[in-house]
Amino acid sequence: MLSSKYTNDRMMQMLENLFSPYKIRGKTIKNRLVVGPMVTNYCTEDGMATEKFIEHLVEKARGGFGMIITEDYAVDPLGKGFSCVAGLWSDDQIQSHKQLPQRARQHGAVILAQIYHCGRQTSEAVIGTKPFAPSAINCPFSPNDIPIALTFEQAQDLVEKFGDTALRAKKCGFDGVEIHGGHGYLIAEFMSPYTNKRVDCYGGNLYNRMRFALEIVENVRNKCGDDFIVGFRYSIDEFVEGGRSVEDSKAIARMLESAGVDLINATAGTYVSADAIIPPMYVRRAWIADFAKEIKSVVSIPVMAVGRINDAFVADSVIASGKADFTIMSRQSLTDPHLPNKAKDGRFEDIRHCIACNVGCIGLLFGNVQIKCVLNPRLGLEFNGEREKVSMPKKIAVIGAGPAGLQAAIELANVGHNVEIYEKTHLPGGTLRLAAIPPAKQEIASFINWQQSQLRNLGVKIHYGIDVDENTFKSDKIDEIVIATGSAPIEPNIPGVNLEHVVSANDVLDGKVSVGQNVIVIGGGQAGCETANHLAIQMKNVAIIEMGEDIATGEALAPRWHLLRSLENHKVRVFTNTTATEIAKSHVSALQGDGTVVIPADSVVLAVGAKPNNSLAERLADAGFITHVIGDASGGTQVFNATTQAYELGLKI
Repeated sequence: MLSSKYTNDRMMQMLENLFSPYKIRGKTIKNRLVVGPMVTNYCTEDGMATEKFIEHLVEKARGGFGMIITEDYAVDPLGKGFSCVAGLWSDDQIQSHKQLPQRARQHGAVILAQIYHCGRQTSEAVIGTKPFAPSAINCPFSPNDIPIALTFEQAQDLVEKFGDTALRAKKCGFDGVEIHGGHGYLIAEFMSPYTNKRVDCYGGNLYNRMRFALEIVENVRNKCGDDFIVGFRYSIDEFVEGGRSVEDSKAIARMLESAGVDLINATAGTYVSADAIIPPMYVRRAWIADFAKEIKSVVSIPVMAVGRINDAFVADSVIASGKADFTIMSRQSLTDPHLPNKAKDGRFEDIRHCIACNVGCIGLLFGNVQIKCVLNPRLGLEFNGEREKVSMPKKIAVIGAGPAGLQAAIELANVGHNVEIYEKTHLPGGTLRLAAIPPAKQEIASFINWQQSQLRNLGVKIHYGIDVDENTFKSDKIDEIVIATGSAPIEPNIPGVNLEHVVSANDVLDGKVSVGQNVIVIGGGQAGCETANHLAIQMKNVAIIEMGEDIATGEALAPRWHLLRSLENHKVRVFTNTTATEIAKSHVSALQGDGTVVIPADSVVLAVGAKPNNSLAERLADAGFITHVIGDASGGTQVFNATTQAYELGLKI
């Protein structure tokens, strides 16, 4: 077994680079693991810190991260990108933010406040007026918000505001600031020919385009002194037509070092290339570490690598190979803020890995609401503290070993209840296990691994191959029952649906059925599209029939971009605004507009949705049991529902 102490000790030795200290401006950073900045919307609308905001970050310090870089602190209320970001544009805000660095430092973390102005990448809906930018060119994400081009005097005023904000951060007790010059925000807009069309001293050649950024660095250094860390984050490649190249960014790195920057955060992308900023699971891990290496080759100051780094061994390898001095784990710190301590102690199976789904962290944020994590239902609730054990433990049966059932068992056992799980099949994971099968989705399986690890640690037994009914527990003293029996595929009312060559997407993914060479997938939701992609990569000729105007509309932004691109690359034909009307042995007939199309097929895959599988709940309730229905069985359709309901159940029982 890999869990032997001998093996774990050897694995821990592989992380010696990751857990070596590093000193910057007299401040010792205890390891090379960094929490990157992520907007949470946990502050108030006037930029004040809340206990929710503070404890969310302190939890990461408690979990062992050596350095924490906060979310964007706006230097001006008109520079906010979201309604409830942190702010230090006023002295009145200092007091509310003082607790954060004090409490983070108690756990040995060095903490920097990232400071920024959103520039054109905000909207009038957020700031109440037109955005400001170097040039009057709107962000494609806000097509109706053409920004006002800043005057020279306004640009100079903002330089001062950056310095003033940094000074307020110092007064709060932060160890330094990170100036955000990336991701298409205001400083990045000045730096890039993609957004800067000025002809004054702030536009044109690289030296002029860097003037605004370098003036800010100088202003911050002059106001905050030599004992204050000044980092700078910028996109090494913007991944937009007309944007900067890597060679441009190497020259910029040398300018920044010369100006007094202590630390470079080598990121990528703008809002238009959002999948570079927040890469989804379709992107390989540590995918832009080579960008950090390019920057590191021309400067002597430390460089941080970012981009889908969610594993301690990968992070250590990035450092061991000389590509970077620090590795940033942004979304990973949301999923498991205690990764550093767990890795250092050799508790590798206890680490809950981010799967880069982009649902709770980014999907919710772009809706301008508070972020959550699909896999970590405690995110944003850290201020509630650890839950106390129950005084009177109950005997609880959980029916179903899908994500909802497994998570419910974890939450209930954690507070002291005696829990056992009953699963009809011989494998855990439910439909989430199937979701890990399509291309690029394999990391989903790591969550099922983590759940099983937690249950082993808690001593929770899983009974496989048990088809529970209302008589199963008659001889047992069961106090309450959790119904997490999932869902069943919907069978549409289409003539021919019962033909032998018509199968469900679940059975295809589970390897229970084989399909022919020409396949039609009926249903263009996320499941249908991913199943189609799975088959197309197996060199099948695949077509999707979807009643709606578009496909995969329920998928998060960046993963959807990659999924659609993959479908296109594998020549999957897509028929939208099309309704299947009949399935025959050799084809499917469908209504498209005012006409009928006939699409050849020797196999038809159904992916038109699922219905709750909750009939057992009613029978058990009638038999007198106290029941709780969660997950897909309750009508939920996402892992989000499963983990959240399971967590809330742990608070309730």
